Amino acid sequence: MPLKYPNGKKYNPKRTLSKPNSVNKKDERYSNRGMTLEEDINETNEYYRAHGIAVIHKKPVPLQIVNVHYPKRSAAVVTEAYFKKPSTTDYNGVYKGKYIDFEAKETKNKTSFPLKNFHDHQITHMRQVTEQGGLAFALLRFTVTDEVYFLHAEALFAFLEDNADKRKSIPKKDIEERGILIPLGFHPRIDYLKILDKIITDI
Repeated sequence: MPLKYPNGKKYNPKRTLSKPNSVNKKDERYSNRGMTLEEDINETNEYYRAHGIAVIHKKPVPLQIVNVHYPKRSAAVVTEAYFKKPSTTDYNGVYKGKYIDFEAKETKNKTSFPLKNFHDHQITHMRQVTEQGGLAFALLRFTVTDEVYFLHAEALFAFLEDNADKRKSIPKKDIEERGILIPLGFHPRIDYLKILDKIITDI
C-alpha cells in the first residue's frame, strides 16, 4: 500500500529534497522579474499600507455586466461585460496629507513611449487634479530594459504642449531628461514615494 502525506499526495521515494543553503536558493533580487508593472505597483502599495506609510489603491473599473454563466451553483463566470464609462487614471490615495493620483503605463519600445497609451480624458483628469492642489504623475516602464520612470504631470503636459510636430510618441531621451529613474528594489519593489518626497519638499 503506497504511503500518503497528510495532504493526500503519494510518497515518492525518488524525490530528492533540496539541502539548506543549497545553490538552488532563490535570489530575492530577481524574484519579481516577469511581473507586470501593475503587479509590482500593487505589491508596493500593499507594503506602504502595511507599514502605515500611505493609503493608495487601484481604482475599480466600472463595468456593466451583460451575461453571467453558472458552471456550478457556488461559482459564477462573467462572459460578457462593457465599460460603463471611460476610466480616469489607475491609482489614487493619500500620502502625508496630500492627495495623489497617477497612471501606470508600460511599453516594449526601446527608444520611445507611445502617446496612444494616454487618452484625452486621462490627461484632462490629471489637469483637474493638479488644479485642485493634488499631485498627479505617471509611472512609465520600458519592459525590455526593466526601467521605470517617474514623470510628473507637469512634465507630461509640457511635452504635449511643446509637441509642435505632433509626434506619436515621447522620445526616451525626453523622459530621461524630464522624468526620474526609480531604482528597483525588493520591498518595496517600486518605491515611487521617495521621488514624491522630493517634489513635496520643493512645493
